[in-house]
Amino acid sequence: MAVVGHVEWVEFLAVDQLPRPGAIGHALRTLQEPAGGGAVVAVQMARLLKQPVQFFTALGRDAVGEACVKRLEQLGLEVHVAWREAPTRRGLSLVDGEGDRAITVIGERLSPTLEDPLPWAALADCDGLFVTAADAPLLKACRAAAVLAATPRVRLPVLQEAGVALDALIGSGLDPGERVDPAQLNPPPQMLIRTEGAAGGLSLPGGRYAAAPLPGPMVESYGCGDSFAAGVVTGLAARWPLAQAIALGGQCGAACATRFGPYG
Repeated sequence: MAVVGHVEWVEFLAVDQLPRPGAIGHALRTLQEPAGGGAVVAVQMARLLKQPVQFFTALGRDAVGEACVKRLEQLGLEVHVAWREAPTRRGLSLVDGEGDRAITVIGERLSPTLEDPLPWAALADCDGLFVTAADAPLLKACRAAAVLAATPRVRLPVLQEAGVALDALIGSGLDPGERVDPAQLNPPPQMLIRTEGAAGGLSLPGGRYAAAPLPGPMVESYGCGDSFAAGVVTGLAARWPLAQAIALGGQCGAACATRFGPYG
C-alpha cells in the first residue's frame, strides 16, 4: 500500500471556547503532530496492515519538515520526500468541549510531482494507492497501482487534466470544496463515495450507508474522513466487496473520532 500526498505540521488545542472577537480563550490540552490528509491516510493504513506503508510527499527544507519525517517514520511509514526551498505548511486545529472544530492553515500546500527524483517505479507494485496531492503527470503514473483512489482535494483541474480512470473518488459530502460531479471527469470514477459525518454517507454504486457506532466518547472529528478513506482503500485493495470496505472505513473513522489528534 502507498499514499501520495501532503503533510501539515498541526498543533491541536482543546480549548474552553472557540475564538470569537474580543474574547480570550484558554487551551486545556495541546498536541503537535504531522497531519493533513496524506499523512493521516498513510498512518491509518499502516495500522490496519501492521506493516510499513510507503508515503510519497513534499516538505520544506526546514526543522518542521525534518520533524515530520522523524515522527511519520515512528508511526510506521516509509517516507519518500521531495524537499522544497519553501516553508513546510503548518496548521492550528481547535476543538471545544462540544466537539466543534476550527482549523487555520499557515502557508501553501506542498505537493510532490512526477519530476521529483523519488522511487516512482514502486507504485506499480502497490495493491492499493491513495492520492491527496499530486500534479497531473504524477496522477497518471499512479494508475500503475492495482487499485487507485483519490480525494477531490487533489483539485478538479488536476483530475481533469490527468484523465485517469479512478477506482474510487472519496471525499466529504458536506464540504462544498470536495463535491465533484462525476460528469466533470472523463472517464468518471468507478465508485464515488461521499462522507456525511454522523449521518453516514452516500456511495455510487451502493446507495446510502450508515455511520459506524463510536467505540467511545466523541472527542473531535479531525482526521475522521481521511481515516475512513484509508479503511475503504485497504478493503478494496484486499478485493473485499464495496459494502465491506465501506464498513471497515466507517470503523476507522469512528475510532478516530474518539481520539485527541488523528492518531491517539
